[in-house]
Formats: sequence, structure tokens, C-alpha cells
Amino acid sequence: MEDRSVLSREAPAPDLTVRFGDHPDQVADVWPGDAAERPLIVLVHGGFWRPTIDRLHSRPMANALRADGWTVAAVEYRRIPGRPDDALADVLAAIGAVPGEIPGRHSRASVLVGHSAGGHLALCAATTAPGIARVVALAAVTDLRRAHAQRLGDGAVEAFLGGDPEPRADLDPVRLPAPDAPVTLVQGDEDAVVPPEFVDHYLAAHPGADSVLVPGAGHFPLIDPLSPAWPAVVRAIAG
Repeated sequence: MEDRSVLSREAPAPDLTVRFGDHPDQVADVWPGDAAERPLIVLVHGGFWRPTIDRLHSRPMANALRADGWTVAAVEYRRIPGRPDDALADVLAAIGAVPGEIPGRHSRASVLVGHSAGGHLALCAATTAPGIARVVALAAVTDLRRAHAQRLGDGAVEAFLGGDPEPRADLDPVRLPAPDAPVTLVQGDEDAVVPPEFVDHYLAAHPGADSVLVPGAGHFPLIDPLSPAWPAVVRAIAG
């Protein structure tokens, strides 16, 4: 059984919220850290792109990273079934707009960190977004066709895309060009939500990427600062 306790754990609210569009979901919660010269962490939450799962469950992770000195922006994005381009457009808009809205920031580079479906969006966004220092994809949905065939998330891919993934190579990390920035995939070897084989398929398509397999970890410990998997995640983010 996957430990999902982090999804409902209380954590301090952000210091500020930055808006990058008119839609209620076009916002990013920001926790300013002490190290203004470090890249900004742009955190993209998972939840299989479902409208019912938002960024609030990323607060424990954001607070832990801020405690280590990082400035963290937890990005929300539109999660409208059948309109996948809206989600990616919002992540791209946040990457471009949020760094300049945080007082006291010196670095304009970003470390793009995404979990599960957020890892999918991070890998897609990094192929075109400027200013990305590195990408850390945690238990990412790297292959939409395979995820669709395996009905991950009870058919989440079809719901997200509004149809079959075959014609959407432009939204499929294994079929997109590799990002210019370094990519690290972090995966638990006991993940029952997004199986570890999704790392292998991404590496086969993009052999220049790096990977970290965390022994004994499932899907959610990768975003849980209280889990034994957390140090591996921090090392990947720090590069």
C-alpha cells in the first residue's frame, strides 16, 4: 500500500501568491528562501491532471526546501479534462513570469521540479522554456502511450487529453526532443502508481538524462520530507 499521508499533512501557508493570468488557477504560491543567488525552484504538482487535486499537497515539500534556503514557487495550472494545452501553457507562463515577481531575487534561473503528472508537464515545458538550470522529474509520467495502455490513474491520460495519445507527440516526453537543460529522473523502486519502467523508456529515448532509483520508495515518499527517500530528492534538486 502506498503511504499517502503527505497529501493531507498540514504545513505553513506561502508568504505570497503570484498571479500570472486571469484564470483562478493561474497562480503560484511562493516561499522566499535565504539564498537569493540560487535558482528558483518551480514546483509542479501531480495528481494525474485531475481538477480535484491542486497544489496544496505540495506545501510540506515547499516548506522543507525553503528551510534549506531555496526560494520555492508551487505552480497551479488549469486542469480541465480534454484541454491539455491549457495545463502546459500555464506552466510555461509561470516559468516566464514568476521569477520577476519575487522581491529580493537575484538569480533568474529556475530548477524545474515536477511530481507524477507534474513531472510530465515539467519535461514537456523544459523543451522550450528559457532559463531552466535543470529538470528534476519525480515519478514522472514520461510516456503517454504506455500510461494510456496501462490505464494509469483509472484512465487519466485519456481524460487529460480528451482522447487517444497517439496524435499528441507534442505532449509526450518520450517523443519530444530532449530538453537542453540537464534532466534527472528520480523514481522509487516500489512505486505502484507510476511504475519504475517509465524511467527506462525515457532513458531509451533520451540517453543523456540521468536517473536515481530510490530503494524501498513508493510514489508519494518522493514529495514527503519525512520519508527516507527525501535526501535523494534534495540531492537531485541541488544538482
